[in-house]
Amino acid sequence: MFAGTREPRMISHSTNFPTMKHLLQILALAAGLIALAGCSTPETRIAKQPELFNRLTPDQQQMIREGRVGIGFDTEMVKLALGEPDRIRERIDETGRSEVWTYLMYEGSDGMLLYRGWYHRGWGSPFYPYYLDIPSRRERSRDEVVFREGRVVSVEQER
Repeated sequence: MFAGTREPRMISHSTNFPTMKHLLQILALAAGLIALAGCSTPETRIAKQPELFNRLTPDQQQMIREGRVGIGFDTEMVKLALGEPDRIRERIDETGRSEVWTYLMYEGSDGMLLYRGWYHRGWGSPFYPYYLDIPSRRERSRDEVVFREGRVVSVEQER
């Protein structure tokens, strides 16, 4: 080598740093987990509240697993079966006051299901569906549960 110059050194790339391929895989996995976290099913709700579920009769447990509601269910049992309601209204008639929980679904003009449940709630949410702004989107009630004194007295469920 020439006087006063240094001999070139080999630069080794550490294998401790993730490659671009690994970063993309990690990001895809994270996005999938976040998307799944938003999916609320009877099974996921039961897993979050096993003590509530275990105190129910076998018939009630089966109905909840199937996403069905029965006369006499309390509000927590209904939430296990159907999740949080999309709307809550108060109804007053000659028999007194009742509370009406409505669960909604949204469909396109062709009747195709776009989404249902919590998806339509989150303005500014990264999970807010891209198809929200479809002008022909229609809102349709899928389930309606009526409570009187904290217990279900009437149920309309779509099958």
